[in-house]
Amino acid sequence: MEKKLAYFGGTPVIGEKAPESLFRWPIITEEDEAAALAVIRNNAFSGIDITEKFQDEFAAFLGVKHAVCYCNGTLSLAAAMFAIGLGAGDEIICPTKTYWGSITQTVTFGATPVFCNITDMLSMDPADIERCITERTKALMVVHYFAYPADMDAIMAIAKKHNLLVIEDVSHAQGGMYKGRRLGTFGDVAAMSLMSGKSFAAGELGILVTNTRAYYERALAYAHYERNNKNYITESCDLHPYAGIALGGVKGRANQLCSAMARVQLKYYDARCAEIRRAMNYFWDLLEGARGIRAIRVDESEGSNMGGWYCPHGAYYPAELGGLSVGKFCEAVRAELGGDICWAGGNYCLHTHEAFHTFDFNHLGRPTRVAYCDRDMVGEDALCRPSEEKYCFSVPWFKHFDKEWIERYAAAYRKVCENYKELTEENEQSPADAAGRWYGTSNQ
Repeated sequence: MEKKLAYFGGTPVIGEKAPESLFRWPIITEEDEAAALAVIRNNAFSGIDITEKFQDEFAAFLGVKHAVCYCNGTLSLAAAMFAIGLGAGDEIICPTKTYWGSITQTVTFGATPVFCNITDMLSMDPADIERCITERTKALMVVHYFAYPADMDAIMAIAKKHNLLVIEDVSHAQGGMYKGRRLGTFGDVAAMSLMSGKSFAAGELGILVTNTRAYYERALAYAHYERNNKNYITESCDLHPYAGIALGGVKGRANQLCSAMARVQLKYYDARCAEIRRAMNYFWDLLEGARGIRAIRVDESEGSNMGGWYCPHGAYYPAELGGLSVGKFCEAVRAELGGDICWAGGNYCLHTHEAFHTFDFNHLGRPTRVAYCDRDMVGEDALCRPSEEKYCFSVPWFKHFDKEWIERYAAAYRKVCENYKELTEENEQSPADAAGRWYGTSNQ
């Protein structure tokens, strides 16, 4: 392999397009197509019979008592907040580095998101949670970001100590494990996206799970008018006067095309995820010891795993590469790959977004985030600094184990790590050295 970096005109490690099957997802077969076609032919889009079958199957998959589907994952997380009774004046602690859909729904409840720091693995840092707790704290929003299981032993111990409720956002980690137990089964309630880009991909779908009947019934009543009745609401009698109305004022019913697809995908999900993990672990094994980069992955020997390894990233340490910016590192890797796989960052840290500083959703004359809050959240945000300290970069998300191709991709990353001095000697640094991007914009 030529030593000269492609960034400076050398020969790229990968000059041709990889096989489509290496990255194509989800895997769609005739079984998926037949299930979707049955919905179309029977005009069953807006029913709930297929959805209820999937709910039962997914609950069994996780080993929980209750599951309820929604039209998307963001609404399922809002339903989780309603389920636990989150309301005006309550505070909920969330890791700052996550997608906005984890926590922004608080604006409709009058609650205040409080952002805590993250570890090098971009996961909620248990060591920073207690800093964020006040007498107003009601819950923790735990996010298994980029499929990495949060430290649930430590987090649940803190929740128990302070009598806090726990919501798990499993949108990146469906089916993942923490010490032999499925993610989504630790907290009081869990919710997740099953949209088409996720590792569990079922069109545009969300699902909430819980072992607590009262939370399940409140979640139903929040966004399911056709199930807010005595046939479903059997224990929460205080909800009976409101039968027939979706109490959140939103319609969360799933399109049964998605539910039908989800039932088929679930049958093969664990086996397909196992192959993804085999491929991703091999990729990172090849990069062990590479200067300046570390795998964001768990030790599977203790019964944990990364599920379908959604949106895989690595941690970046510029000091080990002569101060080389993560943005420029990624540019050099992309040159070796001849494509657009390697980008700096992930989500920008939410505490830096203006929406959490000045946006007034209800026209109350003060930012919604602090409308019912009695403390200086801007000052609190100043204690949350991971955007300046934690760097990451994306890596290929292999869907199949193809030894030769995986080795070629790993070689591209290692080549840049080994020749970093050429990049640091160039005066111009990349402007793309930020710690992420706001998804849904034109920024990479």
